[in-house]
Amino acid sequence: MKNKLQLHGFNNLTKTLSFNMYDVCYATGDDVQKYIDYIDEEFNADRLTRILTEVTEIIGANILNVAYQDYDPQGASVTMLIAEEPVTVAKPESVVAHLDKSHVTVHTYPETHPRDGISTFRADIDVSTCGLISPLRALNYLITNFETDIVTVDYRVRGFTRDVDGTKHFIDHTIHSIQDFIDDEIKSEFQMVDFNVYGEKIFHTKMMLRNWSLDDYLFGDLSKDYTAAEREMISGRLKHEMEEIFYGRKLPKSPGHKL
Repeated sequence: MKNKLQLHGFNNLTKTLSFNMYDVCYATGDDVQKYIDYIDEEFNADRLTRILTEVTEIIGANILNVAYQDYDPQGASVTMLIAEEPVTVAKPESVVAHLDKSHVTVHTYPETHPRDGISTFRADIDVSTCGLISPLRALNYLITNFETDIVTVDYRVRGFTRDVDGTKHFIDHTIHSIQDFIDDEIKSEFQMVDFNVYGEKIFHTKMMLRNWSLDDYLFGDLSKDYTAAEREMISGRLKHEMEEIFYGRKLPKSPGHKL
């Protein structure tokens, strides 16, 4: 830390990481509701709280307050107010200084297609920090902990801070791409695309799993339970769903999609 920037007062830069993950599944009949129930239990508010607690520890922050809620018929939310420094009751003003900038949130969205047998689980996670702590440290943990099929990540640095001479600094760390903060082993598993606006300190990365097995996407069945034509149709629907999410737009369906 010998090159640490000497600041005047508090570091007012706000660093925000928005992490969106998608899990795709094929289920029909009664298995559709069973999948939703499974996801709802697997990622309930209690588990999400544990995940965000781990995220907070990874980035080196301290939890000030936790609010969580499970929803009917499905979904959950957790919000944590966090601070760079430990906070004691003796200094309540320290809490106020961080409330509007440092937080970790997660919201889940399980949903199903009414006809195609496709079910999709989405989790939106935002990690926003001020000071020296960086939300980028949590990237690898989030990607592996949710076992994602598609990931979109946005990172932005807002505001400015001053050094002791009064000079404004609009960023206090070097970054060329979000991918620089993702382990090589994880990157090898995904197709990845970058969109960056360096002058505005805005960074965006999209990721889609390269290789997958049909059995990993069938809920309640095995691929051997289907004919070759059915397996091709299901694989096509899954691939189409993932590609539409990855590219963020409606795409034409393959000829065998409606079998």
